Formats: sequence, C-alpha cells, structure tokens
Amino acid sequence: MSSATGTRVVVTGATGNVGTSVVRLLSEDPEVGSVLGLARRLPDWSPPKTDWDAVDLAAERSDLVERFRGADAVIHLAWAFQPTHDPATTWRTNVLGSMRVFEAVAEAGVPALVHASSVGAYSPGPKDEAVDESWPTHGWPDAAYCREKAYLERALDTFERDHPGTRVVRMRPAFLFKWESASEQRRIFGGKFLPGPLARPELLPFLPDVPGLRVQALHTDDAARAYRLAVHQDVRGAFNLAAEPAVDARMLGEMLGARPVRLPRTAARSAIAAAWGLHLLPASPHLFDAVLRLPLMDSSRARTELGWEPERTATEVLREFFEGLQQGGGARTEPMRGRKVG
Repeated sequence: MSSATGTRVVVTGATGNVGTSVVRLLSEDPEVGSVLGLARRLPDWSPPKTDWDAVDLAAERSDLVERFRGADAVIHLAWAFQPTHDPATTWRTNVLGSMRVFEAVAEAGVPALVHASSVGAYSPGPKDEAVDESWPTHGWPDAAYCREKAYLERALDTFERDHPGTRVVRMRPAFLFKWESASEQRRIFGGKFLPGPLARPELLPFLPDVPGLRVQALHTDDAARAYRLAVHQDVRGAFNLAAEPAVDARMLGEMLGARPVRLPRTAARSAIAAAWGLHLLPASPHLFDAVLRLPLMDSSRARTELGWEPERTATEVLREFFEGLQQGGGARTEPMRGRKVG
C-alpha cells in the first residue's frame, strides 16, 4: 500500500509501445516509489525505481498474485497482435491472460486496476461526429482484436460487480504512435520486410481514399500521461483518449503532398485479403473491416475528470511516426527493437 516510500505500481506488457512510455513516466514521477515491469522477455533498459520480472500471461501457472501483493495499482497493458491466422493463440494471451490478471488483482487486494481497452472495443459508429464512453462496446465480431477487447469489457463488468472495492479504470485510446514504435508496428501490421522508406512523401504520388477510412491518432506518451493520472486520482470507469484532427486521406494527402484517389472498399479489401491469405501481410482483412466502422471518440471526460489534454496533434504524431519508419525507430526492448528495411 502507499507509504512514505511512494506509490507502488505494477505494469504488465511493460516493454511494448505503451508500456515503455508508461514505465518511463512512472519512473520519473516523484509520487511513485517503485515500478515493477512484467514482460515475457526482460529488456536491456534500467529506468530509475524500476525492477523487471519475466512473466508469460498465457501460461496457466504464471504466479501473478505474489507479484501484485502490496501494489497500489496494476496497469494492465499486455497484448499480442499476432499470429492473426491463429486467433486461438491470441485469445489465450489476451483474454485468458487478462482474466488471470483480473483474478490476481482481486486475490492480492490491489486497490486499483487500470486496463488498456481500445477504440477497437466500440461497436460500429459515426465518422462525422464523436461518441462518448456510453457508446456500446460490442466491437466488430469478425476481427479478433475487436472481439477480444469487447469480451474483456464484459469481463470487467462482472469484475466490478463482484469486487466493488477495487477501483477499475478502462482506457480507450485511439491508434497510438511514436518514433520508437515505428519498427514494431511495421512488423505487426505491414510485415517485417516492408521497407520503411516507403513512408517518404516523394514516393507517394497518390493515396488511396477508401470510404469510411477516417480514424483518430494519439501520441503514445500522451496516452501514458492519462494512465499515470489514473493511478493517482480517485476516478473510475472508461476514458476516451484521442487527439485532433481526425485522420483521413485528405489530411494525409495535405501532410505528405500526395493526391487522394478514391478506391472502392471492395477493391481495397480484396487486395488486403489476398496478401493476408498468402501470409504476405500480417494485418487481416477483418481488422480492415473493423477500422472502416470504428466511431470517432469524444475525449471530454478525460479532460474534465482526469485533467488530461494531448500535447501533440494527430498531424504531429504521424509526422514523427513516419520519420521513425524511415529511420528504423525503436527502443531497448525486444518488442520495440529498431530495424531499418530498404
């Protein structure tokens, strides 16, 4: 529990895109006394006040209770995006692993659980107006990522009913990017051999403009600040996190100096499905279907109740990310290792 030594926080998935930002911010926070980062592979990175422990949440005998005991908060970020061709594997890590985390939080008596949900948990919604946290969270059932995020929303509904003394916060961020995540996200969504220099504006004479392809972006560090605020403040429930402006072909075209060209949904999906079916592209056509239907989010609650505000616009976020793609951006953890291709 909190003491003169400061708040003790445990972070799962501590070496990924969000985890590295959350751990760094917590290690710099004078109110935090210690951080325990949990990951499958220990990193070559030693921020202040931080210890590491190797844990695989997919393992049925992962001993989480003792690791959580005495913590003031558990921030649950661990997530596996691949293999997209084997949803049973991601289900074991993402859903069953998360259920183990929730159960261990209750058994260890941790006062606060901050869970990484996502815009992907939301049911299909509007692209011309923003929805608040009351929008249904049934996901897009054909996409494993959305299906798993939505299932965990229902699991947390049950957890909150059964453990009213535990403060549960659900973060629902937009798509998260930073320079250091570029290589990891290229591998996850584009494949390990996709050349990063393709992000150079001069190589993009036009951009495909697919109906419905309008989403939101956020800098990972801005999302991490919301997680840190949720540890210290007596808040509960869900918080949308997104930056302006919304990202679409017109916005990207202006940023990159490329001309948007209308492309029918069916043509774009057929190309993605063919590449995915041949194991040339990790991102599935089912996720593409979901992205076209995700609602835009209103982040007013995070601003008023958390005192949170993004420090970077979506345009600034994407410029930084594209530079990371070109330069092989990465960090000193296994999931985030940098690699320049092309």
